[in-house]
Parts: sequence; C-alpha cells; structure tokens
Amino acid sequence: MYPSAALKNVPRLFKLIIVCVTIFGALIIPQQVQAQDWRPVRGGILYGISGMALVEQQGNSLDFLIVHDNKKKDEPRLAIISLQGKQPVKYSPVKWPENTEAPIDLESLTSVPNKKSFMALSSAGKAYEIKLNSRNTSISVLQKFDLPKVPQGSNIEAFALQNIDNKLVAIWAHRGEAAQPGIIYWGVLDLDKSQITQTGSANLKVPFPSGNVRHISDLKVDPTGIIFITSASDAGDDGPFQSAVCAIGAVGFRGQEIVLKQNPQLVPLYRSNYRKIEGLELVPGANGGVVVGTDDENLGSYVYVLGEQ
Repeated sequence: MYPSAALKNVPRLFKLIIVCVTIFGALIIPQQVQAQDWRPVRGGILYGISGMALVEQQGNSLDFLIVHDNKKKDEPRLAIISLQGKQPVKYSPVKWPENTEAPIDLESLTSVPNKKSFMALSSAGKAYEIKLNSRNTSISVLQKFDLPKVPQGSNIEAFALQNIDNKLVAIWAHRGEAAQPGIIYWGVLDLDKSQITQTGSANLKVPFPSGNVRHISDLKVDPTGIIFITSASDAGDDGPFQSAVCAIGAVGFRGQEIVLKQNPQLVPLYRSNYRKIEGLELVPGANGGVVVGTDDENLGSYVYVLGEQ
C-alpha cells in the first residue's frame, strides 16, 4: 500500500512545487526588473552622486559630469559617467587642480547657460565655476564666490542656473529635514561680478517620502522656468532609502521682478522605495529624459533614465 499511496501523492507534490515556484517568481522578478532599470556606477560610500550635469549628447550616448560630496583631501570630487545604450556605465575620474584647495562637501552641479562651463556648489554655499579640459580628465577653476546671506545651520543641497528672458536666473535650496521645511531661494547671477542678487525665497515640504525626509536633495530649472526637484529619505548609511521627483512650480519675471508661482499640491512624478536620489538632470530630445543619480552611501551610486526599459 505504501508505494500506491506515494504514487497518489505525486500530483499533489507537483502542484506544491508549481505553487512554490510561482510565488518565488512573483517575489523575485520585480526586484530583478528594478535592478535592470537602475544601472550601477561605482560601489562604496566615496562614490555617491550628489549632483550631475550633461556634458555631451550624441545619439543614444550621454556623458555627465558628476560631483561627490567628499570632505577629505585625497578623496574624489568629480567624474564623468558615460551611458551608451544598454552597455555598463563607464566611470572616468576627473582631477581637481592641485594648485586649488579641494572643496568640502560638493552637493550640486549645473551647467552655465551659453558657456562651456559648470557651477558646482558646496553645502556651505560656496560656488565654483569650473571648466573641463579638452580630454575631460581634469578641470580648471574659473572663479569662486559665496551665495548671498546663507543662514547659519543651512545645508545647501541644490543649485541650478537657467537663462530666462535673457537674464541668468539662479535657484538654490536648503534641504530641510523631517518637520523642518526645505527653503528655495532665487535671484539673478552676474557672472562678471561673481555675485548673485537674491530676490526671494519660499518654504517647501513634500508629500513623499516621509519620516527622515530631506525635502530638496537636488533641483533643475527648464527654459520655461519650471522647477523640478528630487526629495530623499535616509535612515542611515545602509538605508533603507526612498526618493521622489516632483515639479514644484515655475519662476518667471513680473516686470523686473522674479517671482515663483508655487504649486500648492505637489504630484510625485516618480517614486523609488530603494534609492536615495541626490542628482538630477533634464536632457532634451528623443534620446533624452529626466535622468537621476543616487548617493546610496555604503551601497555606492546608481543612475537611471526615468521610464527607461
């Protein structure tokens, strides 16, 4: 009777195996898909992306300059990352000039409109206009200056420049944290005088993430004045992390005055329950998109073109 009883149980055993495989597949496949979407850049806490700006776009090939928020002298500050089709991301270090003191805690990066240069910003509000050399292996520092009237205790994590109505508009932001709102500032930059004239500010809280949220971890402004921000939640060097991308409103001129028309109901355009987004860039054209980079602390850095499959 034992053999016949065993044979009767074989179909049930197969059914159990099929159910287990199906459940396992349902659990693991979404994580694999997500892992394919996010492309690893570099491992380790020294290689997080805290800001990014487009260097060159050719067909489906994108090159970005990125900044790392390191503080010690010999730690990396800059790199070029290259995205070409589905190939692995190429990471190429960029040297900070030896005759210029390395910045502490670079948190943001933007291109300078109508110039072949970039502006990097530290969390303390010190701006560095930099230019890549012909081989993109090092930079020269063209000028450096401080943001105006940075309140004590501020942590500036976002900075962007845009040419609006033929004026160079600067937008920067204190990140805020938890119940403390982020603060967005705006003004006009005079490059010749190395001076920003601040004309306004506004508080901002995001609906997602919550908890250990940093309301503004980066921002960019498009040519029409629309401001896109990233927000991030950081529970520690090993996560867990959460992030979102939102459009928070638009800046423009009312007469000679710059004004911000703020969206009172923020809509998350993208959410991540796994990554800490601190870099954002807007790339125009058919092969462009909203590109984000992460500072996942001990887990290193990743990059993603939103919606890319």
